[in-house]
Order: sequence, then C-alpha cells, then structure tokens
Amino acid sequence: MMIDFANLKETHREQQAEIEEAMISIARNAQYIMGQEVSGLETELAAFVGEGRAIACSSGSSALLLAILALGLAPGDEVITTPFSFIASSSMPALLGIKPVFVDILPDDFNIDPAQIESAITPKTKAILAVSLYGQPPNLEQLEQIAQRQDLRLIIDGAQSFGATCNKRKDSVFGDIATTSFFPSKPLGCYGDGGAVFTRNEELAERLFSLHLHGQSERYVHPLLGINGRLDSLQAAVLRIKLRIFEDTLARRNKVAQRYSELLEGCGVVVPRVCEGRTSSWAQYTLRVPNRDALAERLHGAQIPTAVHYPLGLHLQECFKSLGHEMGDFPETEKASAEVLSLPMNPYLSEEQIQYIVQTLKDNL
Repeated sequence: MMIDFANLKETHREQQAEIEEAMISIARNAQYIMGQEVSGLETELAAFVGEGRAIACSSGSSALLLAILALGLAPGDEVITTPFSFIASSSMPALLGIKPVFVDILPDDFNIDPAQIESAITPKTKAILAVSLYGQPPNLEQLEQIAQRQDLRLIIDGAQSFGATCNKRKDSVFGDIATTSFFPSKPLGCYGDGGAVFTRNEELAERLFSLHLHGQSERYVHPLLGINGRLDSLQAAVLRIKLRIFEDTLARRNKVAQRYSELLEGCGVVVPRVCEGRTSSWAQYTLRVPNRDALAERLHGAQIPTAVHYPLGLHLQECFKSLGHEMGDFPETEKASAEVLSLPMNPYLSEEQIQYIVQTLKDNL
C-alpha cells in the first residue's frame, strides 16, 4: 500500500477546476503583484479569524521578521522563545541582532512552559515569541497575562496552527501580533511560499502593511526601513479558494487524528494530547516512541513515510553556538527530540490506510 505523507496532489484535485481557472485568469490579466486577489484574501482571512486585520506576506519567516520590525525590537534586545521549533522562530530575531533566550517545553503539548518564562526575564527582555507546535497553540491566555504583567510584547508563531483555537477564539487573534505560514504542506497551504500577520491593533496593522512594502507610505516615499514581503496574486488566489472549504478540511484532519489515537491506545507509544480548552489544526500527528530511528526505518521499508519534527533542539544548533548552551540545558526538549515521530497526516487518509499504518507500527515496536 502506497501512503502519501501530506498528499498535496489530492489537495489540488479536490478543487482543481476552480484553482486552475483562477490561475489562468491571473496569467491573462497579468495582475501578478498586489492585485485584488491579495486584498480579497486579507479581508477573508480577517473574517475567518474573527477579529482585527490580516496582512498577507511572502512566507511564515517573513511574517515573523515583519512582526519583530513592527514592534520595534532592536539589536541587543532579548526575546524569550522555545528551543523546540523550526529554526525560523529563533533565526528571524537573531538576524536582527536580537538574542533568543530559550525556555524549555511542556512534555504534554511540546509548547513553551509558561511557568518558566518569568525567571528568564532580564532588563533586556522585550518580547515573548511563542510557537504553536504540530497544530496546537500553547496556553495563549496565560501567555497574554504574563506579557501584560511583565510589560512585554507577545508574538504568536502560528505557522503550524492556523485555524486552531484557544477557549473558542482563533489563535491568530492572540498577542500583539500573530503570524502564520501557508507553505504547501500546512493545513491551509498555497502553491509556493506564503504567510500572513494578524493584529487587533490598527496602528500596528498600518505599520506592518508599510513594512512589507519596503516601508513605504506611498509610491517611492519610505518613512520606514522595510522588506519586500509581498504575497503574489497567484498564491492569494489559491488560498482564497482553499479557504472556502478550510473548516471542512480541519474537521477531516481531526477525524484522522482521532482515529489514529483510538487505534494506537495502549500499544506502548504516547499519542498527542490536545489540552482542555484548545483545538488543533493537526499540522502533524506526532507520537513519542521508543527506538524512534529504528522504527522509522522499518516503517519506511513498509512504504510508510514518516518525519521527525525536530531532531535537534535549537540550543544545540551550530548557528546558535554563541549562546553557550550544551546538552542537558533543556531536558524536555532533548527528550522530545529523541522520541518524536510524525505519521502521515492529511484529510484524505482512508480507514484502510490508517489501519495499515497503525498495524505496521504495532508490528514493529
């Protein structure tokens, strides 16, 4: 049985006629940059999350960069974040001369441990950058309380969790600025790189909009130093069409996750847990397993693709060597890095495929 990890081909086939018609229309009218598709997408994204403004941008990484610039963080400042994440959450501040200060994760949801944040604050701390891992946000209300109490800005890196909720509110409405990614394999993905920033603060929204156009206020007038962070019209058109069925997509991903967890119960692996008051967009279905690398190799031999998100904590990456960390500094991150294994996750997995994956996994534990 052939299993596709993210099944992007089926994602396209599901809305193929609409998407291809929209892309041909853009090719014919030649409105490739900042066209009506982009502004339409921004309106629809804001309506989907239910509060504030949305500004579409060129990637999840540029979304983080824009958030940091908009909040006025500067070289020498510090931002508290997690070492268990894709590198962009720490590399974007570091590129601007801002020091990432790591706080370990909770073992149940893999997200930053709020209880450890305040002890990591120094006079140089200006923000908390919280990452929503595998589709589930951290305790966003608790993080907002900490940020308010400590007079810090709060950035939510929701690259993996667009559509997830915390106490019935979309994760994109929390913090000073929330970001997401529309990388093709994300729950809502485009056909290249793409992202968005969200804020309930109109002044920040105007600043973000300017910053993603090289800091301009009007053509060739640049009050701010910004970047080329625009989303192109082709990607916006794809996202607008896929957004129409996104709630259904999330429901189907949730059903796949529930079925995995039911079938894996009691077999010696730790299944993912969604904490009370939260929902997950299930960007990944990630287990903790014994002998992870050997198990992954056996699954691959049975034509079951897997992935490791992530095999090395950021505190141990060569590019952050100057921070002076060593093995043992963040034990929960290091334990997770040795145990996590992501199974195929997409809304098109059939019952037969799920049962095959689970049975093969059980047979090889």
